[in-house]
Amino acid sequence: MTADLPLPGLADNSDKPDRTEPDHRGHRERLRKRFLDAPEALPDYELLELLLGAAIPQKDTKPLAKALIKRFGSFADVVTADVEDLKTVDGIKDVAAATLKVVREAAVRLARAPVLNTSVISGWDVLLDYCRTAMTTLPTEQFRLLFLDRRNTLIADEVQQTGTVDHTPLYPREVVKRALALHASAIIMVHNHPSGDPKPSKADIEMTRAVKEALGAVGIQLHDHVVVGRKGHASFKAMGLL
Repeated sequence: MTADLPLPGLADNSDKPDRTEPDHRGHRERLRKRFLDAPEALPDYELLELLLGAAIPQKDTKPLAKALIKRFGSFADVVTADVEDLKTVDGIKDVAAATLKVVREAAVRLARAPVLNTSVISGWDVLLDYCRTAMTTLPTEQFRLLFLDRRNTLIADEVQQTGTVDHTPLYPREVVKRALALHASAIIMVHNHPSGDPKPSKADIEMTRAVKEALGAVGIQLHDHVVVGRKGHASFKAMGLL
């Protein structure tokens, strides 16, 4: 019998690689090696590219990484962006967005670790580093309350309110209620200015005075109110506003 021969133009190519899809695996492996050798040498988009490669392994993530940088500005701005804003970039879905947010949360927890179980007053620079890491690049204002015991040890760190790009409501009654529930002896208030300028506004000053008065009525001290922004930080205590 004569073996069947493939018809012209219909040869079996099932064992041949698909040339229609770009082979990015070699590039990703080289990028991974460069990262392991010198992580600080990678520009923001390549760090994002490597991170996205773990979330979307079947796809070349360089164009997506560059699109994210173009949309948000920097690696820090990307990982701190809201999930829904991230998903407006074509190619970013739930898995990729979650991966980016994990990085942000990991950074915050690493910065928080040295603050725990120590006197925050004696470790003020460490506390400021934590606040800047947690809040500086946030797209909207956020109020964080640090509750301290009699030894000025941090017993709770809570986001009290999240507002708009230039305003966050904070209610003295709610601050006092929470402080009493935690048996706190003192509080440090922290909030961010997305504009970048940490200079307290008139509303910031008035609100701080109202909170201080409410806390003082129940014997709780307001140690400081710190405003953080890309251009630095402002301490109400250092500025003589407390």
